Amino acid sequence: MALVPCQVLRAAILLSYCSILCNYKAIDMPAHQTYGGSWKFLTFIDLVIQAVFFGICVLTDLSSLLTKGNDSQEQERQLKKLISLRDWVMAVLAFPVGVHTTVLPFVLIEMRTTHHQYPSRSCGLTAVCTFAVGYILWVCWIHHVTGVWVYPLLEHLSPGVKIIFFAAVTVLINIFYLVGEVLNNYIWDAPKCIEEGKEKPKSD
Repeated sequence: MALVPCQVLRAAILLSYCSILCNYKAIDMPAHQTYGGSWKFLTFIDLVIQAVFFGICVLTDLSSLLTKGNDSQEQERQLKKLISLRDWVMAVLAFPVGVHTTVLPFVLIEMRTTHHQYPSRSCGLTAVCTFAVGYILWVCWIHHVTGVWVYPLLEHLSPGVKIIFFAAVTVLINIFYLVGEVLNNYIWDAPKCIEEGKEKPKSD
């Protein structure tokens, strides 16, 4: 039996991310005042993703609590949509991008305490590639506008090497997605370990 209910743990993690974001924005860094602000850094984007994800988790927990014992089919449908959104964000953004920073332990705790239904592999990889390419284009646009690369390393790479580097980053985030999918399937006995609309911990 868990020492701390997973619902309480999610709420605590959400509060910690909100605190981190507030402190992050409060830091007076010159780079935060230039074009793109904090949004040009993947670390900041990842913090926002994690805060949004755990916000959805807490909202799902509250909705599940409110609909418990309620026979309203409409509320049940809305809860299922919320669970689907939570699982999608976990699979496509929270885990693959969270591997980039020290937020990974929180994501692993969430994966261990709650079963998440991954989308089809083709849909999941397409979404991950869209995020990776979108961020790369954002970085290139910032350079186009300001003449400065967000990451100094890119200043020293030739155009050809930059293309290889960006392609490698895209492949890497796809690998992270597959690692998350495999890990999720290893921890949980996929669809049998979840009742419709309700999470149930795996029996040892």
